[in-house]
Amino acid sequence: MQTVELIHKKRDGKELTTEEIRHLVQGYASGTIPDYQMSAWAMAVFFQGMTSRERAALTMEMVHSGEVVNLDSIQGIKVDKHSTGGVGDTTTLVLGPLVAAAGVPVAKLSGRGLGHTGGTIDKLESFEGFSTSLTTDAFVKQVNELGVAVMGQTADLTPADKQLYGLRDVTATVDSIPLIASSIMSKKIAAGANGIVLDVKTGKGAFMKDEEHAVELAQAMVEIGSHVGRKTVAIISDMEQPLGLAIGNALEAKEAIDTLKGEGPADLTEICLTLGAHMVVIGGKAKTAEEARHLLEEKIADGSALAKFREFIEAQGGNGGAIDDPSQLAQAHHLIEVKAPAAGTVAALEAEEIGICAMMLGAGRETKDAVIDHAVGIVLAKKVGDRVEEGEVLAVLHANDQSKVAEVKERFLKAVTLSDKPSSPPRLIRALVTEQGVTTL
Repeated sequence: MQTVELIHKKRDGKELTTEEIRHLVQGYASGTIPDYQMSAWAMAVFFQGMTSRERAALTMEMVHSGEVVNLDSIQGIKVDKHSTGGVGDTTTLVLGPLVAAAGVPVAKLSGRGLGHTGGTIDKLESFEGFSTSLTTDAFVKQVNELGVAVMGQTADLTPADKQLYGLRDVTATVDSIPLIASSIMSKKIAAGANGIVLDVKTGKGAFMKDEEHAVELAQAMVEIGSHVGRKTVAIISDMEQPLGLAIGNALEAKEAIDTLKGEGPADLTEICLTLGAHMVVIGGKAKTAEEARHLLEEKIADGSALAKFREFIEAQGGNGGAIDDPSQLAQAHHLIEVKAPAAGTVAALEAEEIGICAMMLGAGRETKDAVIDHAVGIVLAKKVGDRVEEGEVLAVLHANDQSKVAEVKERFLKAVTLSDKPSSPPRLIRALVTEQGVTTL
């Protein structure tokens, strides 16, 4: 099989067979296909796209390029959740114990963050002693006993995807929906879940800036899941402004605790109940999303979701006492108020810029080797649609190093738009994408 012929075939918009896609993925992973040929093929895909079958074939070839986690010994239907990323996205910390409390096993492989704020593991490590360094046997045992566990991703998971992503990053082919979809789904499928719930963010703080492309990506991933026998649904949700009020690792951990108590921000609570309801339906514990949502609300109200969170944290070596007393989480030395320069209604809070502000304080990583400060970040006092008077607090900066505070305050204020006209918050949940199609919500 000649690689150049496959490049030519895709360049001309023709469909590749599964065997031809296998040749490309295996050849690139083994080093027999050089970067320049794989770059040419990726660019051809960028312009010509891929069929649903091609996307599924590419996904599964990347899955089988490395380790595939076998979760068959975990009782029940295992459901994973993936978010395409955002600012203040604390959903995994809430959903893990909440869905487990409803009887659906949550066996999650997660990573660290790079960019605006920390990843799921960084947030969980805000609980002193918490570790994701589990063996697969210990991981499976914990899910069977507690219903939830989080383990760090291994380097052996989808190595071909890592190679291809690194190539796309330097060849202007990152923004290709077939390649994005297969990259995300390969990791989810290799992680062993039976079903997958996707939270595809759209807006200025999201990878997919406009709703049309977010829906297109969601449809591509749902189709891949369907092709390979994984029940998959996707929610399109807003990321014009940060989710919740807290941006920063320990701050978000506290917000997760509040949400599991039924005292969290309305938008974070809503997105968790929406995503969680679909996880519970796929997991077979409810027939409809409405029934599942009611079940989840009961688990928050009776305290069992919070109790499950404590069990989960303590099972992985973390300080469960911080759930009863969040002051035991890392605390910043300096709290600095950012006040409104004028009266008005908050018309915009640019999520990406506010995430960068949190990163400048030390809550995120600018490079893979950077050390994050779990204590620092930003807590918003106002969201879009809220009225604010001149001199009223817009947000509180939690800082240890004060050297960048002045710059962060200035940048934060530029990310806030005040208007003399009433403003409404953006629609949080935009659409539901399933095998049957797209439903606007």
